[in-house]
Amino acid sequence: MIPCQRQARCSRWRQSRLLVCLLASGALLPAGCRHRGFPHYPSNFREYAWVTDGGGNSVTVLDLINMVSAKTIPVGADPVAVGVNPKTDEVYVANSGSGTVSVIDAVANRVTATIAVHRQPVSIDVNAEGTRAWVANSGSNNVSEIDLRSGREIATVGVGESPAAARISPDGNSLVVTNRGANSVSIVDVPTLAVRAVFTGCARASDAVILPDSSKAFVACSGGHQVMVIGLARAKSDLPAELADRLLDFLDVGPQPIHLALKPDGGEIFVSNFGSDTISEIATDNNEVGWSYMIGEHPWGGAVSADNSTLWVGNSGDNTVAAYSIDDGQRVNTVQVGDGPGPLALSSDGLLLLAVDRLSGDVSILRTLTYTPKGEPVTGSLFTVLAAGNNPNAIAVKGFRVH
Repeated sequence: MIPCQRQARCSRWRQSRLLVCLLASGALLPAGCRHRGFPHYPSNFREYAWVTDGGGNSVTVLDLINMVSAKTIPVGADPVAVGVNPKTDEVYVANSGSGTVSVIDAVANRVTATIAVHRQPVSIDVNAEGTRAWVANSGSNNVSEIDLRSGREIATVGVGESPAAARISPDGNSLVVTNRGANSVSIVDVPTLAVRAVFTGCARASDAVILPDSSKAFVACSGGHQVMVIGLARAKSDLPAELADRLLDFLDVGPQPIHLALKPDGGEIFVSNFGSDTISEIATDNNEVGWSYMIGEHPWGGAVSADNSTLWVGNSGDNTVAAYSIDDGQRVNTVQVGDGPGPLALSSDGLLLLAVDRLSGDVSILRTLTYTPKGEPVTGSLFTVLAAGNNPNAIAVKGFRVH
């Protein structure tokens, strides 16, 4: 699509969604589309979404209480990943073009520090205690460890070629690094910062998830049609086999698996298979693929509700978000959103789903549950659309109280 055509399409999209905003809120107020039929929030409660704008070298802040694009924060060059601290009111942005991490005060929504890392940082993950962050530096084939209290890099560990993601296990003992360029996965022992094991044969290793009990890691092999399953070492296990990291299986899913959505209870993983327009379900207890399901054109990412009942999938090829009932085993709704929906995020109370529309430069906000005039429940409906820069590519959400 040539630039003028895309600009016209984006304009028509935003104009058409203005009516949605009016209908959802009852009136177009100066503060934008407000929640109607939502819980009452305490006056000191805040909830924001931070969206990285890769083309604008900035982060767009969306106010999810008042439903407005609240602020644009300049950060480093080409921001591509964002994460929140679970214990403090800080947000971290990986700037791929400048080799830095921007630290944002979530209350004031301003940058308070810039931490130098290495070439092309592309992912960031924070440990459960909120004391350390791990940054995968794709251009320098290493991972940075950041002390979040002092705000500086304190160590690096070499991994494989072009690391795509670094995920810290819930127990803080293992770091799982997917090496896209090396078609491999490195397991780093966090206490010693030594690479414990390397597993090869995962074509263009990309996304990874770790079970809540830190016993297994699952890695999407995006260059093929498999998910790698790794058993993570457990130093205090009574079973000799569990004392070391070990390759458990390669699971056949659909072509180009690019995203893994883990249920909060850890029981199942849902794989977005970009190349086959399907999702695959993996049972994590026995490492078996249960089924594949046609979900939409080029599924890009997914999110599972806190009650483990609903899977949401952004379909980048047909500009929709699909709602899939996990208990019923079927899609229950499809909602039209902006162009190229990719990353998804749920609000802290689960009432809102946010879809980053990468090509139309906005974020579609869905209500996860509404009711018809007859009282019948509807899973998923478009609530409003907020502008988010010219190349939004990642999102993180956090709710908190100010004092």
